[in-house]
Amino acid sequence: MPLDQIDVDEFENQMTFLEHLEALRWHLIRGIIAIVLGAVFSFINGKYIFDSILLGSTKNDFWTYRTLCDLSHFIYDTDRICIEVMGFKLQALDIQEQFYQHFMIAIIGGLIIAMPYLLYEIYRFIKPALKNSEKKYSSLVIGFSSLLFFAGVLFGYYILSPISVNFLANYSLSDSIERNFKVSSVINFISLLTLGAGIIFELPIVVYFLSKIGLLTAETMKRYRRIAIIVILIISAIITPPDVMSQIILTFPILILYEIGIFIARKVSPKVPIETP
Repeated sequence: MPLDQIDVDEFENQMTFLEHLEALRWHLIRGIIAIVLGAVFSFINGKYIFDSILLGSTKNDFWTYRTLCDLSHFIYDTDRICIEVMGFKLQALDIQEQFYQHFMIAIIGGLIIAMPYLLYEIYRFIKPALKNSEKKYSSLVIGFSSLLFFAGVLFGYYILSPISVNFLANYSLSDSIERNFKVSSVINFISLLTLGAGIIFELPIVVYFLSKIGLLTAETMKRYRRIAIIVILIISAIITPPDVMSQIILTFPILILYEIGIFIARKVSPKVPIETP
């Protein structure tokens, strides 16, 4: 058979272990280059990202706080869930702290910007192991994964971070305690919480692959649904202020993701043939 007629995927399936490692190395290199490019962009715009984005949830005029206050007036006709004044100050206690945080902002920003391309590289690596019917939906999976990630980032930034920052910043054991926080503490908390939410929102994709290989089924997820709901409610009660409305705002999207996971598991779980006597 002429070389130009050889199925590339068939050739890649016949690669040795060392050849797979070499292919993985190049996927990692390209992924790192994408992160570096995103990090350079974030580093150049570090001041804007720091002042206008990362510290947004520490200001009382943040979009989430204004929306909650409007919602409070609409539902309760009072300031019941309006955000209190956050009277704390940020301090740089180490001489190199601001410089290090600039790099931290750049790295996290680069990772968020490069995520769609990273997902594409992951797909390219596992592509040889997929069936032709599965490859048809590859672009849909990559697009859905990217959409879930950025939806999680937005949820973490506009919902989870503001609620958590407000609760922790206003929590006090005594009025004699002055609330002055390190820059690194606040930035790491907000950025990692936002990035973590983006990763958590990839739950349906994780369920898809676990169901595909038979490690998770829809029946298992439905069987433990009540336990999952209790765990989610407990986490929401710990993170959010002691208000039912805030807990619902945090719990609702996670429950939706869990139900989407059940639907996905039901669709992709391998069917076990029924044995006839």
